[in-house]
Parts: sequence; structure tokens; C-alpha cells
Amino acid sequence: MGVTDPAGPVMDRDEVDRALARLGAEHEAIETSLLALQDHAGRRLLEGAELTGVTEERWAATEASITLLWAYFDAYSGALRTAREIRARRRWSSREDLVELTGLLRGESVTVPGAAAAGAPALPGPGRLSQSFSLATLVDRMNELYATGLDMVVAADAVWSALPARIDLLAAELQRTRRLAHSVGVRPGEHPAGDDLERVTRTLTRLRAEVISDPLAFWVPAQGSSAPGGGRPDTTVYDREARALDEVRREIDAVLGVRQDAEQRLIRLRDVLSRADRTLAEARTARGEVLAKIAATEVPVVSGPPTALQEQLATAAEYRRQARWHRLSPLLESLEQKAEDELQRARESLTAVTAPLAVRAELRGRLDAYKAKVARHGLAEDPLLVERYDAARRMLWSAPCDLRVAEQAVLRYQQAAAESLGGSRVPEQGGPEGR
Repeated sequence: MGVTDPAGPVMDRDEVDRALARLGAEHEAIETSLLALQDHAGRRLLEGAELTGVTEERWAATEASITLLWAYFDAYSGALRTAREIRARRRWSSREDLVELTGLLRGESVTVPGAAAAGAPALPGPGRLSQSFSLATLVDRMNELYATGLDMVVAADAVWSALPARIDLLAAELQRTRRLAHSVGVRPGEHPAGDDLERVTRTLTRLRAEVISDPLAFWVPAQGSSAPGGGRPDTTVYDREARALDEVRREIDAVLGVRQDAEQRLIRLRDVLSRADRTLAEARTARGEVLAKIAATEVPVVSGPPTALQEQLATAAEYRRQARWHRLSPLLESLEQKAEDELQRARESLTAVTAPLAVRAELRGRLDAYKAKVARHGLAEDPLLVERYDAARRMLWSAPCDLRVAEQAVLRYQQAAAESLGGSRVPEQGGPEGR
């Protein structure tokens, strides 16, 4: 068993050389990482930014950690340099040298000033003037501090690299949309899309300022990831406003569509309303004819032309002349539906008014059809049939015509014709109202 000291068994020359090589490689790797962190764009931005909120708090702690990290590294470098100098005294190190090297390489031989050591978050116990570490412990502490600092710097840089540029692009698109909206009269207070544009503008302005001053408030760490910078920027607010702007653009496109085809739509509207007016006029004429020709029948009243729709149509034409497209768009949509409804109502009114004439025409057709059938069987001169045919015909071709009485006369003729032809009795028919 070899000679020992508080650091453990004394190392031989080969162990010392291997330890120095390993520590030298670690020193080089740590130095490279520290310089990269020092030159990291995110760190430089954090140093020069006016931070607020979560980022301000974390950056204050991270700056202290980076300062402590450099203090640890300087102490580590000094200890490694001393060990190398001792090893370089002789080609074959003496036992005294090996004992000293063992203490340096394995013992708590690295002293860090108390002011620096006090900044270490993991240091136990009360404040001290200084604290000693082994090189291995010091490497572990530097790795921890480096990972913590890099995580914060990478997260802030990722947010700054992603969100402000996207916000600026969306803001540029917002300005183009605003100019287009103004060209078609979509303005705040006059159109909902104009109000939405104002709200999106305010939100984007506020969002950009918050992202610049507090990027970590918009960072979502990756679940279960321990790698520095694991996570993604939180784009929830940005995505919501982007969707809102898309909705506004679609609304403006609809208004632009109105500007392009407004004249044709107005022409179609005038045509539909004109057909509705003509149909109502025909219904009024038919009503007078029905009242003159048909007796004991309730004939529905025909309303006049829709003056309110004509006034709205005139308003729509005025909006077109004034290029008030944002007001014309909803008015045209409403008018098109109302005009179709009005045309349908006029047609239904005409059908209802002319129903008695249709019943009379049906009775006339039925009477003549039975007369032709009787004639084909050589019974045209039958006195009873001639009498009942003449009675029914006088009623159907006289004015005013009582449809109830006329229908009964037609039924009597049908019954007589059926009996003369040797058939069965003609079934009772529904009255004119039922038909």
C-alpha cells in the first residue's frame, strides 16, 4: 500500500501525466464554451436591453452566475498552471513533487475568494472569506453554472429571433390591409372590420414591446428536457392576431367583390323587383276578373308593390355612386334575399287569386270531356243528357258563375251519362273550396 495524504494515495508519475492531460482537455473545452457564451448574440442583446419582468429577474441571477463562472475558471486555470509548473521541474518527479501534485490534482486545493464563492447558489453554510474546492468539484460547478446561463441566453435569443421578425411581417401586412380597407371605406367606427384592424394594431404594438423587454415571458420550456435552450417560443397571442387579420382580409375581399360586381347585382335586383311588381299587377287584374265572373267566392286581397324595398334599392344605388362599398355590401345581401322573397310572395298571391278561374276551367274541361264520350257512344241526342248538359254549360259560361251550383250541375250530367252508358254511379266530387 503506497504512502497517503489527505488527498488519498500518492499518485505516480504516469497517473499525474494522465490527470494533467485530462484536466488540460477539460480546461480547453471549458474555455471554448465560456468564450462562445461570452460572444453569444443573445447574451450581448441581454446586456444592452432594457429588461422587465421574468427576464429582468433571471438575467440578474444569470449575470452573477456568469461572473462566478469566470472566477471559478480563473481559479481552475491557476491551479492547473501551478500543477504543470511543478511537474515540469524535473523529468522524474520526486516524491515531494508527487505528494504536492496529488494534493493539487485530487485535494481541495483550489481557493475561491469569499465574494465570488458567496455567489454560488449551491454553497452551504454562512458566508466565508474564501472557500476551497477540488478540481473535479470545480468542474462540476462550472458545468452547472454554464448550463443554467446558456439555457437562459438561448431561450431569450430564440424568442427574439422568432417573434419580433414575425410580428414585423404581420404589422407590414396589417398596414397594407389598412390602406386597402380605407380605399373601400372600411374605417374604425364605421365598419366592424375597421374596428378589428385597430384592435390588432394595438395588440401587435403591445406584443412587440413585451417580447423585446421580457422574452422569457414568451418561452415554453420543453417537458422532460434537460438540454440548455430546450423549448419553443410561445406564439399564442401572435397566432390569434394573425387569424383575426385573415378574417379582416376576407371581409375586405368581400367588399372589393361588391365594388366589382355592384352594377350587375343592382340590375338583377331591379329585374327581380320588376317581375314581382308585374306579377302583383297581374294578380290585381285577375282579382277584378274573378270578382266579376265568379260569384259567392272569397278572393284574397292583393297587396301593393313593396315601396320599402324600392327605397332600399335607391339607397343602394346611392351608396354605389358615393363609393361607400362597406355599406353597400351588407345592404345588397339583404336586398337580394328580400327581393326573392317578394317575387315568391307575388307568385303565391297570383295563384291564390286565380284559383276560382282554375276551378271553373277544370269544370268546363270535365263537362266537355263527358259530352265527347257520350257522343262516341251515339247518345248525343239523348233528351236527359242534352238537358243536363245545357244547364251545366249555361252556369259555367255565365257571369258571375256560382261554382258550387255549377259543380253540382256538372255532377248531375256525369251521373246521367254514366247511367246511360250502363256504368256505375259517379262518385261525389269535392267542392270548389276543397279543390
